[in-house]
Amino acid sequence: MIKNIIFDFGDIFINLDKKHFAKELQNLGINQDDATIIRVLNDYEMGLISTKEFLYYFEEKLEIPSAILKKAWNSILRDFPEHRLQFIQKLASEKKYRLFLLSNTNDLHISWIQERWGMDLYNQFKNCFEAFYLTHEINFRKPNLDIYQFVLKKHNLKATETLFIDDTKENTEAAKSIGLKVWNLTPGKEDVTQLFTTKKHLF
Repeated sequence: MIKNIIFDFGDIFINLDKKHFAKELQNLGINQDDATIIRVLNDYEMGLISTKEFLYYFEEKLEIPSAILKKAWNSILRDFPEHRLQFIQKLASEKKYRLFLLSNTNDLHISWIQERWGMDLYNQFKNCFEAFYLTHEINFRKPNLDIYQFVLKKHNLKATETLFIDDTKENTEAAKSIGLKVWNLTPGKEDVTQLFTTKKHLF
């Protein structure tokens, strides 16, 4: 019996354009398959380096001005459909499940979201969750197993009573390997608001 639901953020609530993002980085000469670049990106996502250090790295190594990198970096972020906000607000108000957010999110992205949404809307969304975990604040990242274990232990959750929803197969497979039930949502074909209709078998 599911008692807890852990949601991802990107492409679950806020829409992302990963193809456009990859193209923007490629145009700047940033190869996301390069081992050194991957390490820098992961370290930034885990909050192990600051935004200042992150921007400085690309300015020094690839001569990319900070303003240009910021624009490209935030190009992945798109709209936040109102029906998804209404969905999570209704679910929170019913108090049937313990709700958590667990997102691989960095400081530049969340700052962009707070600015574009406004803090009122941002807090409306954030307040729907018992805990709101962004990887750059907790120094873990998906799909590493320690991030799931951290949330389970922190809130005394049983994996078998917990559903994890994420759009990335690697993340859901990792969560599944330690006993969580999962929904690997397909953006564009599925929507989180279908949770209690087409996905009710998960409960």
